[in-house]
Amino acid sequence: MTDLSQYLPILLFLVVALALSSAFVFLPMGVSRLTGTYKPTEAKLAEYECGFPAFEDSRSQFDVRFYLVAILFIIFDLEAAFLFPWAVSLGETGWIGWGTMMLFLFELVIGFIYAWKVGALEWE
Repeated sequence: MTDLSQYLPILLFLVVALALSSAFVFLPMGVSRLTGTYKPTEAKLAEYECGFPAFEDSRSQFDVRFYLVAILFIIFDLEAAFLFPWAVSLGETGWIGWGTMMLFLFELVIGFIYAWKVGALEWE
């Protein structure tokens, strides 16, 4: 039989996190209804974006460049996220860890050069 008491702090953390997140979501709504500040009108319930009424269909097609820039951001953001733990553990991984990260960075630089040459980073 496995001793599950070691997982009690994790379970306690999850219960506290669920309770706090529920309180942050539902408590302001309840206080708003009880204090009388909840007075919906047609203007308050209308959809708007950035303070302006919607003037197009919300399902209109976006330019592919928006998605491409988002994907490139995620790729290079993950690169930065991988660099910090690598730098901290470089003493333990040694030359093999250093070489592996240099190969990873080389591949990212090649991808960056390709995206630059193709014009993925240009905006009209």
